[in-house]
Amino acid sequence: MLKSLQLLMVLSWALGALAPAWAAPPAKPNIIYILADDYGVGEVGAYGADNYKTPHIDALAQGGTRYTRGYTVPLCGPSRAMMLSGRYPFRTGATSQDATGDVFSHTEQLTPKVLKSAGYVSSMIGKWGQLPLTAGEFGFDDYLQFKGSGVYWNTQAKGKEYLVNGKTVPLRDKEYMPDLMHKHLVNFITQNRDKPFFVHYSMSHVHTEILPTPDSVPDSKTLYADNISYMDKLVGQLVAELDRLKLRDKTLLVFMGDNGTAGGPSRFAKIGGRTVFGSKGSMQEGGALVPLIVNWPGVVPAGKVTSELIDSSDLLPTFAEFAGAKLPAGVTMDGRSFATQLQGGQGKPRDWAFVQLARNWYVREANFKLTQDGELFDMADAPFAETLVPKDSQEPAAVAARKRLQLALQQLNPAGGYVDQGGESGRHENKKPKVRASGLPDAN
Repeated sequence: MLKSLQLLMVLSWALGALAPAWAAPPAKPNIIYILADDYGVGEVGAYGADNYKTPHIDALAQGGTRYTRGYTVPLCGPSRAMMLSGRYPFRTGATSQDATGDVFSHTEQLTPKVLKSAGYVSSMIGKWGQLPLTAGEFGFDDYLQFKGSGVYWNTQAKGKEYLVNGKTVPLRDKEYMPDLMHKHLVNFITQNRDKPFFVHYSMSHVHTEILPTPDSVPDSKTLYADNISYMDKLVGQLVAELDRLKLRDKTLLVFMGDNGTAGGPSRFAKIGGRTVFGSKGSMQEGGALVPLIVNWPGVVPAGKVTSELIDSSDLLPTFAEFAGAKLPAGVTMDGRSFATQLQGGQGKPRDWAFVQLARNWYVREANFKLTQDGELFDMADAPFAETLVPKDSQEPAAVAARKRLQLALQQLNPAGGYVDQGGESGRHENKKPKVRASGLPDAN
């Protein structure tokens, strides 16, 4: 009898040793995708930001996994289209701000429709620009959306009203749009706590026009930092609500920026005294590199920092895998699920990420990037610098990288898809300059 028990113990140990390091997660988690506006890595405490404090966002990183190479489109409209469709801009036509509104069709099957097939109810809360129509017409069951970007108070011309499930609602005096969005979010998850839900939480912060928050002191000289702090507080309040509703362990939380820091504030996006190179709208590192933090207690490893390459087309396939939903048939899906890696497994990490804005694009691997013009950049000192490699360089690593990335671009063939007809900036061609951000730190 004793020998039999010993044999069973040995077999049990052996089987355990052969088992994967990660276990299957609970079926159909709630998914909340928090999307910060114009928010780059140089403004997040967990990434080492010098000038800003973000304790609640940092707590998500400490309790989850933080990605140091998360990329998206450097401008909000095409970036959001890629996140929601899992497809690159040259495939959908969402190559620029104007093209996203004019060409990006509701025939594209976006995340809410994909997850609906697996029994999910969904809500889009916040900014919907520059996507056309309403969030409801793209498959969201519930939505609160406002026009344009950076809506906070009704003193703004674009802040006079917003749309809730097809009904126009006035933004009243002293009502703060980010607080209304948070209240709508809490109501939605409370009402749907007994079924799997997906929330696309598209925050106002920290897009210009930078205005006082409800927490700003009179005549605050640090309005930009005030706005980052308020956004961080809202993230903390969301987590607290999930705890209160006993949904925390059932919820996959993803925090991400829609593109890099905007031009003016980017001068203060410093890490260890060094400024992140490039900003919103640029094809430099700081344009497309964004914070990406994933948190799910008991499933996603805590305190992990990874340099695995992710681009925002990967979100839809990842959410679909966790939800048990089928991806759209008959279309090329550029995204690659990283659900296995999120659980501590090996998975199939990307060799490169792809970034496109208007008629410019590049492929980015760990140490090099190659542009549509054949320019190869050494990215060893990214995100603070990128060095152009001479075309006649015979340095073995550069020669091999050029060959690999040329092959990747050949296979993608972005020039064979939708061709952007606007300017190279990807912005609205006739739009007036934006209001400059205020309340920035001292230039030190």
